[in-house]
Amino acid sequence: MSDSVRWYDAHAAELAPRYESVSPADLNSWLIDFLPAAPALVLDVGAGTGRDAAWFHRRGFEVVAVEPSAGMREEAKARHPEEADRIKWVSDRLPSLSATIRLGVAADVVFLGAVWMHVRPDDRLRAFRKLVSLTRSGGLIAMSIRRGPDDADRGIAEATVEEVERLARGHGLAVLHVARSADRLGRDDVSWDYVVLRLPADGTDALPLLRHVILNDDKVSTYKLALLRSLCRAADACSGMASERVDGYFAVPLGLVALIWLRLYVPLLARGLPQINGTSNLGFAKEPVRRLVAAAAAAGNGGDVGARAIPLLDLRVGAAFSEDEAATVRAAIRDAANTIRRMPANFITYDDGRQIFPFEPAQGRGTGRETALDAAFLESFGYLMVPRDVWRALQRFGAWIEPSIVAEWIRMMERYSGIRGVPFDVGAAAVATSWREPGRDVLVARRRAGELLGAPGGLHCVWSGKRLKADSFDVDHCFPWAIWPCGDLWNLMPADRRINQDRKRDRLVSEDLLIGARGRIMEWWERAYHGAGDAALPVRFRSEAMASLPAVFSADPSTDDVFAAVRFQRLRLRRDQQAPEWGGG
Repeated sequence: MSDSVRWYDAHAAELAPRYESVSPADLNSWLIDFLPAAPALVLDVGAGTGRDAAWFHRRGFEVVAVEPSAGMREEAKARHPEEADRIKWVSDRLPSLSATIRLGVAADVVFLGAVWMHVRPDDRLRAFRKLVSLTRSGGLIAMSIRRGPDDADRGIAEATVEEVERLARGHGLAVLHVARSADRLGRDDVSWDYVVLRLPADGTDALPLLRHVILNDDKVSTYKLALLRSLCRAADACSGMASERVDGYFAVPLGLVALIWLRLYVPLLARGLPQINGTSNLGFAKEPVRRLVAAAAAAGNGGDVGARAIPLLDLRVGAAFSEDEAATVRAAIRDAANTIRRMPANFITYDDGRQIFPFEPAQGRGTGRETALDAAFLESFGYLMVPRDVWRALQRFGAWIEPSIVAEWIRMMERYSGIRGVPFDVGAAAVATSWREPGRDVLVARRRAGELLGAPGGLHCVWSGKRLKADSFDVDHCFPWAIWPCGDLWNLMPADRRINQDRKRDRLVSEDLLIGARGRIMEWWERAYHGAGDAALPVRFRSEAMASLPAVFSADPSTDDVFAAVRFQRLRLRRDQQAPEWGGG
């Protein structure tokens, strides 16, 4: 595959006129009757010069175009300038499609136009499995399959529709349509087969497994529920830190899971809510955790927690501490990680005894910056391996899965309280189990906005371009809190108060509005965070973006990279939550 990418890079300018000479409407006439209604999402895998991607977009579809050849992507953007800003491009390739899968979106149509013959025969089972995982329940996989001679220079090997039909049957897809035509470029030794496949409309294979662990699995403590809920929160807010592996798993940093685990347990322990059936101690609740619990208990009772108390909401990716604070937090995470690995991850199993969440050690020994909860530190504990279908279910259905976990957790605490003969306050338990976010804290963004109001050039509303005044601006969550609680710096933007409160409110900005605001958003990021003269702010900006936005692929993302990832996250929120949109009116 890598050889074929180099070949297409070298010949992109020569090939593009030939590919673009064929009408996509004529070429794809076999597919039109099967397409869902716009604006369904089309994933164009191997998009080449963007001919078909642009055609889909003109028909009203949302389009993600996947193309590994930089030369072909450049031709696509040059030849389809009107669609270039609307189509979301990903540099990725079969058979892994690792960057595409990391986005966490499922397409209504996965389209492969003249691509399958470039996948090596030994890789086709794996590649097909990836295509299925990217298809929405009830969605389509549509392919044009080349019949003709092999071409080693271009990485072309024999491919047949019969092979694709066998793969479809092995993965439970129905074959809706098969057709054949001559080559549109007039080659006598080349012809084409077309096949349309449908994924059955269930797509929730992991849900019965999760339900079993939540409701039926043997439990003598709340550890299993805590692990599932920690993974739920990671899939929702920190999926950028997970990476797909070739064996069908997503690798989630164990340190990240332990960090969220502490966020869940500290409020419960501070209120004295029992977490185990008996009088034995929780394995992770050693001196560092007891310090966090004591501070939370004192703060909850209005007491003086002292200058060195660590607020619960500071237990987040990218947070920085003094040396003493960092030592406490890191030790608490270490104790939690050890407990997770030995207990719930070890005892959550399939019927045959295999671990559902096996552990993989870290390859290196780096621990990142000594006073920060950065990715290097959280990855230094190794990884929990989450099956792909479970991870995708947590991403797509977490809003329904997490309340089930919380309800069962409260029920278990009530039962433990009864065994101990102590009263149980359901209301207090509900408060203690609620997930708290630091997101409503907009102090950093507001402070920077206030400083820029009086700076040369002033400060402008990202949505309207209107110059802002001190008494008429808000710090707006680009993705509203009601849709996705996220207080990361990249999500906080200056906006006119009337626009924010009367017009945008709790709606998701439309794709057109987001693209139209691109220059103002990036200027705000550059001036507010990168140009602040505070070295910690750009580090925090990048760390938060890398953790919460799955489409940030760079280890040192630019503001361009972050904006591209924001567009993908907007698409995911709109599709997974059917969030109402605001187009600027």
